[in-house]
Amino acid sequence: MLAALRGIKAEGGWGVVNTEYCSIHPSSDDLPHSYASLWDASDVKAHQLMTENVHTHGALAGVELWYSGANASSQYTRIAPLDLNSRPNIKGVPFQSRKMDQQDFRDLRSWFRKAAIRAKEAEFDIIYAYANHYYLLHNFQNTEINNRDDYYGGDAKGRSKLLKEIIEILKEEAQDKMAVAVRFSPDENINNINETYDFFNEIAELPDLWDLAPSNWDIELGSSRFIEEGDNINFLGQIKKFISKPVVAVGRFTSSDKMTYMINKNLIDIIGCARPSIADPFLPKKIQENRLDDIRECIGCNICYTGDQLGVPIRCTQNPTIGEEWKRKWHPEILPQKKSNDSFLIIGAGPSGLEAAHALGKRGNEVELSEEKIEIGGRALLESKLPSLNAWIRVRDYRQQQFLKLQNVKVYTKSKLEAEDILNSEADRIIFATGSKWRSDGFGRSNTQPIKKLNNKKNTYSPDEIMHGNIPSGNIAIFDDDYYYLGPVIAELLQKKGNQVTYISTSAAVCEFGNFTSEQFNYQKSLIETGVKLELSKNIISYEGKELVLSCIYTEKISKINIDAIVMITSRLPNDSLFYELIKNPKSKKFKSINKIGDCLNPSTIAAAVYEGRKFAMEFDDDLSEIYLSKRDANLNIE
Repeated sequence: MLAALRGIKAEGGWGVVNTEYCSIHPSSDDLPHSYASLWDASDVKAHQLMTENVHTHGALAGVELWYSGANASSQYTRIAPLDLNSRPNIKGVPFQSRKMDQQDFRDLRSWFRKAAIRAKEAEFDIIYAYANHYYLLHNFQNTEINNRDDYYGGDAKGRSKLLKEIIEILKEEAQDKMAVAVRFSPDENINNINETYDFFNEIAELPDLWDLAPSNWDIELGSSRFIEEGDNINFLGQIKKFISKPVVAVGRFTSSDKMTYMINKNLIDIIGCARPSIADPFLPKKIQENRLDDIRECIGCNICYTGDQLGVPIRCTQNPTIGEEWKRKWHPEILPQKKSNDSFLIIGAGPSGLEAAHALGKRGNEVELSEEKIEIGGRALLESKLPSLNAWIRVRDYRQQQFLKLQNVKVYTKSKLEAEDILNSEADRIIFATGSKWRSDGFGRSNTQPIKKLNNKKNTYSPDEIMHGNIPSGNIAIFDDDYYYLGPVIAELLQKKGNQVTYISTSAAVCEFGNFTSEQFNYQKSLIETGVKLELSKNIISYEGKELVLSCIYTEKISKINIDAIVMITSRLPNDSLFYELIKNPKSKKFKSINKIGDCLNPSTIAAAVYEGRKFAMEFDDDLSEIYLSKRDANLNIE
């Protein structure tokens, strides 16, 4: 699956396609997170699938040789990981690493050597020493962690010795077959930044290439909600002053303008992109061909990272084909031509309807897209107007731009349809993409029935009302049983409008799902800094006036607060009444099919809605379910 995914990126014009971090030894396993490995000969065969796919399109293939240290607990292999000290697992598993002795250093050097040999057998072009993000090699750099008083501790010269040794081993094995790079984190948070520069000067000229990233994962993987595009480059760019070797760096780049600026200002030599290459694997070719308006620009939502965290195939809000290159044979740019002349009426121009219209249009079918509002975009449009979610509008903008090139797609706004209007349509197939609406009765994850004592409807609001400008004032409670971004975003919005907001959640943390998008810490930090009061692990008992009664989900202890209004963020109801009205009408049998997609089918993320739009457009005329279910990665045999 990953071989096909990376092959598509190479086809799209990316010069180098890397594996991401790749374990060199069984004592460095990172399950349940997805990671590559080069433990034995079977791994070599697996990686050859990737290098062949990448080389087919003229790109170079890189492998990032990685050893975890205390950052991984080796729960799969149950082998104690090595680190410079016996340290508790960083991710909270009750497991400590083993302090390295001299034999361990010899073993580690041997493991890197063997991994380099296997990488050469797999025909990689670039091998990396992975020395960032508080993994083992990075820990030796960091003065706050490395307190060893032996050969590998002390001043910058001592702390750099292990990385020097590893680089020399990789160069010995690479010879003229592979370039040697270092993925390095200049630690911007240590007390004396000069220590980082001193360390760097010890090894600056050793590798062929430097790949720089912030040490703080929440900065490198910062979402657009918290981190501006290219935000870290001014810091990383200072490193170029110390070396003559090429420097590649990441910086949540999304626009070609920003990338060009970084190169022209000589801040970095090579643009490093992960998320932008997911959103648009063909971004380099589109720049090269001056097709800038065809670029699917990353929105920085980090839904891609949830795949890694949850141990499932990658997904993307902008690019629904990612992760489906092998299983479903989806291509981000090339769609199969239509099998029939079926025409479509799509009702609702939110994320799912937009993607369905776009994909069907590219296949060659006639499409009418009807939207009752004055603007298309649906929830992407509404949510993009909330604090720091302006990038969400790219979901709409990209597809709106593509419609200009599709003469067979007609878009009608201010077009509210009734059942009779649809029945008069000459379309062959009807698609409902009418979205969903937020409930305000408390029904949700924690309350399987509406809250009975929630009688003051006048002062009870839904997120839809907030997004349409119906803003309460005074002391306001946010009840977040959704666990994602909308609750804290609305809380911050209302607090900044001069209200006193209390954020209440049945979860023990703000934006619990944000743990999977690397946002949870920043969301909770933002609310605290904004002055929002937090009431966590609490459920609502009643709100019948000024008094909101809460119950601790652990102890059932009652607490009360006085509020003027409450915003309920719990669950959504599909907008499907028109769908059911239509299918009950005998005249509807004239249509070949009537379907629901996106939030109208089952409310979920914007990424899921876009995916549903593409899936329908690709499979409406095929029964691919059995084929898909039988073609699982687990059944892939490598001879």
